[in-house]
Amino acid sequence: MKKEYLLIGIFLLISLFIYVFYRTGTTVVNKLVVCFISEEAYTSLKAAVVSSIPLSNVAIYSVPEGLWMFCITLTSKPFYTSLFGQRINCLYIPLIFCISLEILQLLHLTNGQFDYIDIVIFVQFWLLGRYALPIRNEQQNIFTSVNTKIFFCLGTYGIVYLAHVVN
Repeated sequence: MKKEYLLIGIFLLISLFIYVFYRTGTTVVNKLVVCFISEEAYTSLKAAVVSSIPLSNVAIYSVPEGLWMFCITLTSKPFYTSLFGQRINCLYIPLIFCISLEILQLLHLTNGQFDYIDIVIFVQFWLLGRYALPIRNEQQNIFTSVNTKIFFCLGTYGIVYLAHVVN
């Protein structure tokens, strides 16, 4: 599992890098960065990075969510939950969550812009996470106890809040 955590950490750091330097300054994560360094330092650092490392729109707007999808898929694999007496494999929750967010964007019920490319990338990264690494132990109910794996899993879901745009 240590390899998985290292891979998850690297992918989340890549996503963080893209969000901090290429996405709008009004995301929660960028507001936090400005709290630690000055607005002027952030603006000049961002300009230097963007001019030094040009990225395509797909890399800026779709790949970070795809990497995040891969991470939450990996962290969700060892778990299940129960709903109305039915056992639900948590492996499917990331896919449902991301596609639901896109639909909410399509209906203009949440911030963001609907994009079919995002859905294609979500599905590709979900499939990669689904089949990349096998589940080593039997699945456990995510809500029956608290341990490091559960905390890590729920934390990767919480990271999506950092991408939220605030005014």
